[in-house]
Amino acid sequence: MNKANARNVVIGCGIILSWKDSFSCSSPFEKSKFSNINNMNNQAFQTLKELPTPLKESQCVSHKYELLICGGYEQRACYSYHTLKNEYQFICEYPRHVELYGHCVVKMVDNNNKNSNQITLLSFGGVHNHTLVMKYVSVWGNISNKSSKSSNFNRWIPFTDNHNRPIIIGREQDDYGGVRAVIGGSSNHLLFITHFRSNISVFDLNTFQFIQHDTLPTDNIQYYCFVLKSKNERREEMMKTNKQNYQMLLFCRKIGLSIEYDEGNNSFQFHQLSVCKDIAPLYKYAYVCINDVILFFGGWSYSNAFSKSVYKYSIRENKWMTFDNTLSNSLNNCVAILSEEDNDIHIIGGENAKKTASKNEIKYIIEYWIRNLKIRLGWIDDFDKIIMKYSR
Repeated sequence: MNKANARNVVIGCGIILSWKDSFSCSSPFEKSKFSNINNMNNQAFQTLKELPTPLKESQCVSHKYELLICGGYEQRACYSYHTLKNEYQFICEYPRHVELYGHCVVKMVDNNNKNSNQITLLSFGGVHNHTLVMKYVSVWGNISNKSSKSSNFNRWIPFTDNHNRPIIIGREQDDYGGVRAVIGGSSNHLLFITHFRSNISVFDLNTFQFIQHDTLPTDNIQYYCFVLKSKNERREEMMKTNKQNYQMLLFCRKIGLSIEYDEGNNSFQFHQLSVCKDIAPLYKYAYVCINDVILFFGGWSYSNAFSKSVYKYSIRENKWMTFDNTLSNSLNNCVAILSEEDNDIHIIGGENAKKTASKNEIKYIIEYWIRNLKIRLGWIDDFDKIIMKYSR
C-alpha cells in the first residue's frame, strides 16, 4: 500500500488548518487567513462553530451553501449549517413517535422541478424503521419564497403514493439498522438499498414498489461505506457500452465489493475488491466519494480501538493509500459530506475514544490537493469556481 503526505489539506477538530508536509500546531484555535495559494508552509486556522447539540450516527445532505443535518442517535432535531456564514439554523424535529437509530437520508431528484431552491429529502430505515419525506426550502433569510411558510414545507411528513396512501420502505424480514442507500437509474428514480442481512434491493420511487432483491456475496454488514460511481465516470462507460449500467461500491471491514446493476435486465453482478490491511479492522468511519476517489476518516474496531487515520481508495486503479497526517482526534459514527459550492469536506459529529458524542465539525478543504490525489474532474464548473476564488 502506498504512503503519501497529505499535502495542501485543511483538517482539524472544530477548526480549519492547513499544512504542506507535516502536521504541527502550537495554538490550534489561532485564527488567521490563508493568503497565498502557492505558499503552503504557513498554517491557516479558522474556528468552526460548534454543533447546536452533540451528534452521532447523523445523516447529512448538501444543498448549495447549506449542509442539512438530519437528526442522529436519539436526536430528532434537524439543522441547516451555512458554509459561508458559519452558522446553524433550526429546521424542525422528527415526529415524536420516530426513534432514530441507524437511519438513512437521501436527496431525491425531481427532473420536472426547475425550482432549485426546493429539494425533497427521504428519510427511512434504522432499527425502528420509518419512512418520511421533507420538502425543504432554505431557512436562511436571503431566499424569499412564500412556499417556505406553508405547513407542507420544512417538516417531516409520511411518504405517500399517488393515492395518498402511506408507504413504508422495507419488508418485515429486513434489518435496516445502519442501512445505506444511493439514488440512481436513468431518471434518478431507483433507490438502491443495502442492509445488515447482506441484501441489496431496488425500490422504484415512481411506482413505489421494490423491483429487485438480491443477496450480496458476503457476511452481514453494518455501518459501512456504500457509494454510487460518479456521473462523469458512468457517462464515459455508458457511451462505450451503450447500456444503462450503474456501478456501486461497498466496503465493510475486510469486505470490498463492486456492484454492477443493469437497468435493462434488472440484474446485479458482483466483483471482489481489495481492502488494505490497515482499514480492514475498522467500520463506522466517515466516508465521501469524489469522482473516482473515496476518502475514509476515522473508524472503530471490535477491539475498542478508535482511529485517527485518513485513507484514500482509487476506484479506477483499485489501489489504497494511507495519509501520514491524521485527524486531530479519534472519531467514529461521524458523517462526511462534500459541500456542493466550495468543494470542502465537512466531518460532522461522531463519537470520541471516551464514547462521548461530539459537538465538533471538522472542515477538510480539498481544492488544493485535487491534483495530488489525481481525481479526474475534467474541465467542469469545479475548476471555474476554484480559479475565480483564488484569482481575486
